[in-house]
Amino acid sequence: MPFVLKKYQVIPGEKIQHFLVNEAGMTMSLSQKLLSKNRVFDDHNQILKNGQKISGKFVQVAVFEGSTRGLKPIFEVEDFAIFDKPSGVMVHPTRKETEYCLLDEVRYYFGDEASLAHRIDAETSGLVLVAKNKPASSVLKTMFEHRQYNKEYLALVKGEMCHKITIDQPIAKANGSIRMKMTCDVPEGKASTTYIEPLMFNKADNTTLVKAIPVTGRQHQIRVHLDFIGHSILGDPLYGVDESIANDYLSKTLSKEDRVKLTGASRLMLQAHHLSFTYQGDEYSVTSTLSF
Repeated sequence: MPFVLKKYQVIPGEKIQHFLVNEAGMTMSLSQKLLSKNRVFDDHNQILKNGQKISGKFVQVAVFEGSTRGLKPIFEVEDFAIFDKPSGVMVHPTRKETEYCLLDEVRYYFGDEASLAHRIDAETSGLVLVAKNKPASSVLKTMFEHRQYNKEYLALVKGEMCHKITIDQPIAKANGSIRMKMTCDVPEGKASTTYIEPLMFNKADNTTLVKAIPVTGRQHQIRVHLDFIGHSILGDPLYGVDESIANDYLSKTLSKEDRVKLTGASRLMLQAHHLSFTYQGDEYSVTSTLSF
């Protein structure tokens, strides 16, 4: 479990932010971050907020401590590393009870200052760029915000695709009951562009392997755009299926066998396959070693 509760004996009446800095030895920025993310508790497990005075015998702080399950970076230089994330592994913990995520490995290998430069969905496999220190994190995250990199995906989609296509459709939150789902059917969506190139058609199962290059970086962009043109990705439990199937998936009641039957695969067949960029004058190009 990445989050552990550290216990500190307290001085009653002192403001919590002062205690974290003066007595617990934390930096001001770290103490503010922990308080803003509701990771500081009193001895009754009540969340402590900035400005509150301490009462009770101790405070508890939820601290992220990375652990390893053997996933190592496939590429590494002084300032950054690249992991090849398997499908099914989240990049960040979503709650204190999250047992394992990619950030576990990042912090295990590179310490507390290491961070992810970008994210991919839990079910998407492939390359994730990691900054090993704060200065590199600032540079790399800015590069991603300004699209100063080339990222290519592979996807296995339903049906035959014969020609290259540029999908230029705005993306917005869907109006249905599934909060995380996106759509191209809402006119006020954000401008979104994806280049799709068919690579190989498999007549036996009527699927096409495609290369997808997202020009913009919207949530679920490749999945939404491919579904919009009638070629949803195999194994996708949110797009190209009835809402009841998506609800079963999100509630973890969709069996592996039913998922294969209803979506065509036991996992989302989408991979962050290739990443290239320039950092401090040097060019880098890395390709995933994973396969579907």
